[in-house]
Amino acid sequence: MIASPASLDHLLLLETPAPACPHLGLEAEKIRAAQAGDMAAFGWLVRQHEERLLGFCCRWLHCAEDAREVCQDAFVRAWQALPEFEGRCRLSTWLYQIALNLCRDRAKTRAARQRASTVALQDVPSPPECPKQGPDTTAEWQSELEKLHRGLAQLPEKDRAALVLSSMEGLSHEECAQILGGSARAIEGRIYRARQTLMRWWEEE
Repeated sequence: MIASPASLDHLLLLETPAPACPHLGLEAEKIRAAQAGDMAAFGWLVRQHEERLLGFCCRWLHCAEDAREVCQDAFVRAWQALPEFEGRCRLSTWLYQIALNLCRDRAKTRAARQRASTVALQDVPSPPECPKQGPDTTAEWQSELEKLHRGLAQLPEKDRAALVLSSMEGLSHEECAQILGGSARAIEGRIYRARQTLMRWWEEE
């Protein structure tokens, strides 16, 4: 089934999670405590952000095992770098930046392993899917979501990152710019370009 652009927009928004932490004042207290070495405070921060960060890693890598490892590594890196976190952006934005860099590294490493492999393509098992978003997901929607992931994989990396962070993670253009570099206007251009490319690909499939 070929979805209309409206349906494609629905798919892009379907997985958008709720805001990571509505208790920003409490989060700021936990950050300060964690920076002073309080592991319990850092554990609280992890619990507030791990679901969204894991979902992002899973959407980027399309492999649950890799996503879990990268998400764990991201929090390890965050703990190590937390004393230098100055709060110039939201903690969630900073965590996305760490996770995105690790996802890029993992994807490159995985691609290199695949190129070096001599196993025939038909003998390679399909990568594990990300966990389902809910028990009511129909087979038809699951098929459309899988098609969406294939379409996203066709996009240039910078455009794909902007679209995923904005449309699927719900970040503002300013937050995307903090993660990816450049201006909010440049991010807006990347998102527009990514949507147009994705729509053309979608209609041709």
